[in-house]
Amino acid sequence: MFAPPDPTARIPPLVPGDRLTRDEFERRYTAMPNLKKAELIDGVVYLPSTSTWLYHGGPRADLIGWLGTYHVGMPGVCTGANTTVRLDAVNEMQPDVALIVLPEYGGQIELDADGFVSGAPELVADVAPAPGTVDVDEKMRAYCRNGVREYLFWRVADRILDSVLSN
Repeated sequence: MFAPPDPTARIPPLVPGDRLTRDEFERRYTAMPNLKKAELIDGVVYLPSTSTWLYHGGPRADLIGWLGTYHVGMPGVCTGANTTVRLDAVNEMQPDVALIVLPEYGGQIELDADGFVSGAPELVADVAPAPGTVDVDEKMRAYCRNGVREYLFWRVADRILDSVLSN
């Protein structure tokens, strides 16, 4: 006979490499209030490493400023930084910067009742200090597969900004 889960049972922490559904990922993430960032990419949990000013914090601020300036003159366009995006049942990410078009202006996302974005932002931009960052290829595939129209990836150490367009 099936027994319902015990609500007093300890919720396991997120561990890099865990394979989870988005619902289970959110349950565990919520139970770890001191964890500032975690992502679920194709059902695999990723936790960030430390972030330096030179190779992440500063360039990320530059992207925020650039896209923030762009959206000021564009009605219905919004920019968010490090905000949860629920792409599908196995992908929940926090891009460094995302640009959305609000649904009432023809955008492709939905704003959930709890304030989260569901669906694909029009543009996502991430910063990485160097090539070989573990989650870059996985993120790009997940974003493109789920309809993100453009994915920018800034490889700061190489001084290269890659752009991938999807359908």
